[in-house]
Amino acid sequence: MILTIFTSDRFADHLNPPGHPERLERAEVMQVVASEFRQRGGDVREPRAATEAELARVHDREYISLVSETAGRATALDADTFTSPDSYEVALLAAGAAIASVDHVLEAPGRRALAMVRPPGHHAERNRAMGFCLFNNIAIAAAHARARGLCASPSSTTTCITATGRSGRFTTTRRSCSSPRINIRITLAQARRQKPEQARAPGSRLTCRLMPGATDADYDVAFETVAFPVLRQFRPELILISAGFDALADDPLGGMRLSADQFARLTAALAAIADECCGGRVVRDH
Repeated sequence: MILTIFTSDRFADHLNPPGHPERLERAEVMQVVASEFRQRGGDVREPRAATEAELARVHDREYISLVSETAGRATALDADTFTSPDSYEVALLAAGAAIASVDHVLEAPGRRALAMVRPPGHHAERNRAMGFCLFNNIAIAAAHARARGLCASPSSTTTCITATGRSGRFTTTRRSCSSPRINIRITLAQARRQKPEQARAPGSRLTCRLMPGATDADYDVAFETVAFPVLRQFRPELILISAGFDALADDPLGGMRLSADQFARLTAALAAIADECCGGRVVRDH
């Protein structure tokens, strides 16, 4: 499988206040990774900006207008989420990178894509910013895939945005806001490829809860016994991964104890499932 990275130096133009966890250094690391990947012969591409129509598949137009009006100035959209003068344009590029990644993997077999972007997107809701995120990049990518005729749905906290969609599966790994645990939740919206006796009712869920402090071994059990078997049964046409790193042992906010190697193992396992089910078509939004 051939990996293509969609990224831009412009992702350094989104600035948060000093001391903010989503900081400029993340963009600098992205630029180093892209440069080294290019030097080894890898394919690194500049994304285009997402259009308002593409954003509106997921976000309310009033909310899109609200974010667009922040162009040219620094604002606080909530206690955690900020804009700088260039943030709106940069956020359009981040969403566009996710869209371009979907188009790229659908154009030919044997392709994988990484949208290496900021600001991040997976916490953004239909009508408001949240958790450092302006537009929900992976949900926008999923809506684009659906517009192209696929039953694609995102793997992230975007269930609240797209749960009303007519098809697809949502795999959610996130910290619960109302209780001290991690929920790994798989929601079946429509399993049209399953045999009738295997299909669950639309909206049915499998939930696995992990307490704070969960380790690599805990995640192995949750994914190997819950998430991966159901994903294989569903046989997706495309796998979209919204890759946050809040669960890293060193993260000051996440409360979990995952190693960096575990993220690599989980990604490799999802890629293997993609090879089995959908011609290797994987898009990862980071």
